[in-house]
Amino acid sequence: MRLRGIRRSKNVEVRGGGGARKGGIGIVGVLAVLAIGYFTGIDVSSLVGGTGSQQGTTVSEGDAKATQFSAQVLATTEDVWGRVFPEQLGRPYVPPQLVVFSNVTQSACGGASGASGPFYCPADQKAYLDTQFFDMLAQRMGAGGDFAAAYVIAHEVAHHVQNQLGILPKVDALRRQSSTAEANALTVRLELMADCLSGIWAANVKGLMERGDLDEALNAARKIGDDYLQKQAGRAPQPHTFTHGTSAQRSGWFQRGYDSGNVGQCDTFAADRL
Repeated sequence: MRLRGIRRSKNVEVRGGGGARKGGIGIVGVLAVLAIGYFTGIDVSSLVGGTGSQQGTTVSEGDAKATQFSAQVLATTEDVWGRVFPEQLGRPYVPPQLVVFSNVTQSACGGASGASGPFYCPADQKAYLDTQFFDMLAQRMGAGGDFAAAYVIAHEVAHHVQNQLGILPKVDALRRQSSTAEANALTVRLELMADCLSGIWAANVKGLMERGDLDEALNAARKIGDDYLQKQAGRAPQPHTFTHGTSAQRSGWFQRGYDSGNVGQCDTFAADRL
């Protein structure tokens, strides 16, 4: 993904973790992180100083790069949805904040850690991303590439889009009245819609895409399918426990959004078959 010259979003909050990471980069790295903050407007103070339990947290070069990458990708989502909302939905778009953290942090939806993976919290309208998730995506899940990482950010922003459209609260209310299996099925539709919306984002950043980028995103969608993950864990897939959809469904709905570029084509709740 070609991000050279792309602005960095200022809707990024950087938080240090509850403990130091190995591989701190010393004064040179600190200066590099401060430079990112200066030129982008991102608050990086918690990464280079902090107080209390944060004091002494070191910043790795990878964390700094992940933060800059995330801020640029977030900016592309702001530009895309800032156009799509008025054009297709007749309303303005208000972007979310992205919290980039290391190790652990807190959200209005509870604690967050690298183990929990990226997520969106509707209570504070923020997306949360651990800086080491990109490495895990590539090394442990076999979904490497910068566009695969960008797709993950776009997917969490898509949940914010759903929240702005009033879809998240409606689905949450339905889940509270449903059995576990029924609630899981509703969640699958919600996640596949987010994949489709991510495809719309991708369709609108074609000019930034390089050869193989679309394949990276589709591969990532397949590698985080419920059936694939359960097989990787040595278990037989159990559809009633799925919460995100199969590999085929996830990649298929992303492709649908990419091909159509139309929010109306992402209504998974109206689909007879997923």
